[in-house]
Amino acid sequence: MLNDPSQKYRPFPPVNLPDRQWPGNTLDKAPQWCSSDLRDGNQALAEPMDNARKRQFFDLLVRCGFKQIEVAFPSASQTDFDFVRGLIEDKLIPDDVVIQVLTPSRPDLIARTFEALKDVPRAIVHLYNATAPVFREVVFSQDKAATRELAVRGAQQIRQLCEQYSQTQWTFEYSPETFCFTELEFSLEVCEAVANVWEPGAERPMIINLPATVEVSTPNIYADQIEWFCRHFSRRQQVSISVHPHNDRGTGVACAELAMLAGADRVEGCLFGNGERTGNVDIVTLALNLYTQGVNPELDFSNLQAIVEAVEECNQLPVHPRHPYAGELVFTAFSGSHQDAIKKGFAAQKTSDSDVWRVPYLPLDPADVGCSYEAVIRVNSQSGKSGAAWLLEQNHGLKLPRGLQIDFSKTVQRETDTHGKEMSTSDIWRLFRARYGLTEQPVVKLLSYDIRSDEQNVCHFSARIRYRNEEQQIAGSGNGLLSGAVDALRRSFDVELEIGDYHEHTLGHQSHSRAVAYLSCQGRHGETRYGVGIDSDVSSASVQALFNAAGGILSD
Repeated sequence: MLNDPSQKYRPFPPVNLPDRQWPGNTLDKAPQWCSSDLRDGNQALAEPMDNARKRQFFDLLVRCGFKQIEVAFPSASQTDFDFVRGLIEDKLIPDDVVIQVLTPSRPDLIARTFEALKDVPRAIVHLYNATAPVFREVVFSQDKAATRELAVRGAQQIRQLCEQYSQTQWTFEYSPETFCFTELEFSLEVCEAVANVWEPGAERPMIINLPATVEVSTPNIYADQIEWFCRHFSRRQQVSISVHPHNDRGTGVACAELAMLAGADRVEGCLFGNGERTGNVDIVTLALNLYTQGVNPELDFSNLQAIVEAVEECNQLPVHPRHPYAGELVFTAFSGSHQDAIKKGFAAQKTSDSDVWRVPYLPLDPADVGCSYEAVIRVNSQSGKSGAAWLLEQNHGLKLPRGLQIDFSKTVQRETDTHGKEMSTSDIWRLFRARYGLTEQPVVKLLSYDIRSDEQNVCHFSARIRYRNEEQQIAGSGNGLLSGAVDALRRSFDVELEIGDYHEHTLGHQSHSRAVAYLSCQGRHGETRYGVGIDSDVSSASVQALFNAAGGILSD
């Protein structure tokens, strides 16, 4: 890299638009969406989709709710030509969906494009030619007049062919390709000339597409370009202004959003941003960005994981685990502080009178896109007390008291530090049961018990237990069930116990639901152990929780 990159690269000049309006605007409706997955996305693949995968992808786009789908570059290959013919001849295009095809401004390729579209009910014919200085001067050796004339001739031929095949409902789209680094005045001049040929109106719909073919500036400059064009184009009310941002600077989504603020009506892009170089604008991200601002995107991504799997199968490209909204890990928190905030957010959401979503670190409710809450919190060595506790609550209904959360998190930390890997939900449940006595053979297992009170209100406790695989009777007395059980343990095992924390709750909301009890005990040397008991009878659960805590101290 150069120490002084300004010797080789120049900053893109700003647009003179001191009274720009777009910074104060808000997005309150969805744009017209056009998926270009089957054309722009497909030509970016090392192995383009075959006919079967293209049909699978087309069906997916229809199910998602796209009403405009750019299906092919039919003059570019026989595969693309045949795909368009198949859609038409097999009547696979729904009545409310319009297919779009792309063609450069060359007479033979335009004619071939219309051959592919024979008998289509509705179609958008998308004409383009490059207009930027570097293309005029370096690639085509054309001046401005020749570049403008190339666009006009293409528009004339397309109008003639549309009139010839008048049984089809035609929409004409024109792109001054490389708009974002073409002189604004020249882009306007070319688009005015093309519109004069087409003469757009209610019966002759037209789209002016202003692509960021290669990102060359910050998104605010692109927004300025769009607003400037919308202000100066003489037929603004008769056309739809579309944008087609790429992602070379990593700001394709921002470019599209700011362009919409600046007046764009329509967005072309791909699911998950597939496309040439760094990709096209990501329609899933754009749509769900709108959704999280309370705007209906008019696309259905309610089963997002199934869409991810279908796109990965068709494109043979993975969706990154950190991809916005769609990645495997985007709703996942490993960090302890994040887990604690999310856990509290879910608890507050459950008791709130408001339907407004307010959960820290989760701008979107995962359930809205078909994701379970199981993936929200995952536990590794970075996790704190809330992560494992939340998973136990979500999967097993256990609401651990704070002290037990802290105690168990230390156990989890030791385990994850040992192997350095993430712990699954089943791993955590296994570790919890082993640590707090929820096993078939705990150190001290309650088999049966009896409790009675004498005239002095002293409770006499007796129980049949299994201690280290041997059955025996124990007995003790106290001012209640648990104090009597503590005395029985003290008498039988010469163990000093003092009950500290105690909590209980039912598992479920029915009268026959089981109960869970959480209990901590302090031993002779100040050591603290927790025990957990689960039983259909809350008293039995409490006694077993005590025995499990005592079993930990006895084992220590």
